[in-house]
Amino acid sequence: MPTRLTTYFLRTLREDPSDAEVASHVLLVRAGYIRRQAPGIFAWLPLGLRVKAKIEAVIREEMANAGAFEVHFPALLPKEPYEVSGRYTEYGPGMFRLNDRKDAGYVLAPTHEEVFTLLVKDLYNSYKDLPLSIYQIQDKYRDEARPRAGLLRGREFTMKDAYSFDYTDAGLDASYQSQRDAYERIFTRLGLEYVIVKADAGAMGGSKSEEFLHPTPVGEDTFVRSAGGYAANVEAFTTVAPAAVPFDGLPAAEVFDTPETPTIQTLVDAANADHPRPDGRDWTAADTLKNVVLALTQLDGSREIVVVGLPGDREVDGKRAEVAFAPAIEVEPATEADFAKHPGLVKGYIGPWSPEGAVLGDESRTGIRYLLDPRVSDGTEWITGANVHGKHVFGLVAGRDFMADGVVEVADVRAGDPAPDGSGPVELARGMEIGHVFQLGRKYAEALGLKVLDENGKLVTVTMGSYGIGVTRILAIIAELNNDEKGLIWPPSVAPFDVHVIATGKDPAIYQAAEAVVSDLEAAGIDVLFDDRPKVSPGVKFGDAELIGIPRIVIVGRGVADGVVELWDRRSGERTQVALDAVAASFG
Repeated sequence: MPTRLTTYFLRTLREDPSDAEVASHVLLVRAGYIRRQAPGIFAWLPLGLRVKAKIEAVIREEMANAGAFEVHFPALLPKEPYEVSGRYTEYGPGMFRLNDRKDAGYVLAPTHEEVFTLLVKDLYNSYKDLPLSIYQIQDKYRDEARPRAGLLRGREFTMKDAYSFDYTDAGLDASYQSQRDAYERIFTRLGLEYVIVKADAGAMGGSKSEEFLHPTPVGEDTFVRSAGGYAANVEAFTTVAPAAVPFDGLPAAEVFDTPETPTIQTLVDAANADHPRPDGRDWTAADTLKNVVLALTQLDGSREIVVVGLPGDREVDGKRAEVAFAPAIEVEPATEADFAKHPGLVKGYIGPWSPEGAVLGDESRTGIRYLLDPRVSDGTEWITGANVHGKHVFGLVAGRDFMADGVVEVADVRAGDPAPDGSGPVELARGMEIGHVFQLGRKYAEALGLKVLDENGKLVTVTMGSYGIGVTRILAIIAELNNDEKGLIWPPSVAPFDVHVIATGKDPAIYQAAEAVVSDLEAAGIDVLFDDRPKVSPGVKFGDAELIGIPRIVIVGRGVADGVVELWDRRSGERTQVALDAVAASFG
């Protein structure tokens, strides 16, 4: 039976939703694919479910080709497995937690590593059972602080998550590569450009992590790549640290009055005006050591203050700082209240040295960790605060005059920075994560006791991989890529129907001819959406067709008198006439 718009559950909108930020959000709501229920939470309507199912079908086919078996877990799970793995607290406020009427704790799962591990533990006990790859396509829940851009960043989303189980590291490598290859096939079939970048594993843990990013201006991730093939997201980028240089013979550091210089720019201006360099070169921000005070909120709710020294021409990147200071759940600039608790930090004039002795880089004495950017290598000279109001120290030498409690990667990454693999300078681009593959190793298996007997009858801990694809995010990205000013234009592989047939006019003969065309198409195995609405104007029907976005349209109208209909290709805009009895053959 054809799908008829006279009875189909569909209403299109003429106005853009007020909360929509990107094209996919606007068009998916207006065309009747989704409806907002709450920030970051959407209901799926019949058209949306059809597109989603086609994307999932591609994923299922390639998962089968990779030897993975489908299962399905609940979204609502007991909290205990997550407590054992440590992620109940590591996830912080991003995890939905709730209690039932008996006060038992549950979570809405953000991912399912723990319960997949327990399932295999329950059923398998020998190396002969491995390797094993299993997956599900299921809704996930994360309490995003700022859900945005419709399906691109939601609090509920559909994800394909797969897990591999091996008993050797070589087996894990093979399983990881098999899933990675499957991802490349999936994204190629869906027509999505992608870049594979080195990534940080975050709360997932593990030894290796790569993201599949789709380059797009609306992407929320920044990644870097070099002409030589290096690619990484900014959180995983590693700074090329300059080699240490000898400092024997360098003059002693000097403290100068530098009133009214609480910022890097005012300091550079004062240095050039009052203390010019002996070599004649101007001082720049890169010659200064900026000391940034950060407050870290830990998992137990405690607050720690740290100071990070970095070149004055760099800024702290928030995402890099979150990764660097994990498992802290929040990293933010120190507040006035924080400074009040640490009077030794002279705001605007902080440094790792003072005339009275070191105040930073000596955690046991100050209670404050002092960490350095990798660029601050031994032998480098700096202008920095003297920990006295209105004073800075010039010629302070790292490794001679001050030390640090460690090195930290929090500075922003810039175009032109050298790639860590020596493949040249990097450029920056924006992207949206569409897939992520992890070598988890034995983190979850050790925590949850997943062991098997090896060839020698010895118990060994299983090693795991985890592999995720954002199904609903992919749908939104495809919508972002395939639209015009009139509406969506789906690729044929994921369009909700193969053909949209429109009957226009009032003559009963037109509707009879349209019925015959639809019957021929369906007999040929072609999935049809039939606009058979009798009292709707052609203009409204054409507008709905453009908005809905089925790429191939058949217009049955006045040409019926001459035995022809019009074929409309929304992708090219081309319109051609064909005989009534040749419509189905034209789609062969």
